[in-house]
Amino acid sequence: MNIKKAAEMFDLTIDTLRYYERMGVIPPVSRNKSGYRDYQTNDLNWIYLAKSLRNAGLSIESLIEFAKLAQLRETQNVEAAQKQILAEQYEEIDQKIGELVRVKELLAYKISSYDEHMAKFKAGELTPDKVEKLWKIK
Repeated sequence: MNIKKAAEMFDLTIDTLRYYERMGVIPPVSRNKSGYRDYQTNDLNWIYLAKSLRNAGLSIESLIEFAKLAQLRETQNVEAAQKQILAEQYEEIDQKIGELVRVKELLAYKISSYDEHMAKFKAGELTPDKVEKLWKIK
């Protein structure tokens, strides 16, 4: 598959794919006889993984480290290091999901109580020093 099709497949720009390869975010892509990149399934998997992890917040530096480790593949230490990078990202995402769930619940509460809250505010029942403590709402 050529670079244009690979970029379209993952909704990335051609420049992004070239950057990923140049920086080592993905391993080097093989070239055809004409010298053009020829993306194989393994290359596409790397692009998908890089895009997914990047979208989840993994740093470019961590992606580069992960890809470099994959190219070494000579010892179990490499595998352990790669697995550790993935485990750390998993934990970070798990924490983000927890925070997003809490914020979603807060938004649901604020939306459901908005009209009542505003009515009380307009009626003078709520003042800046006499309001609910949002952090205590379950």
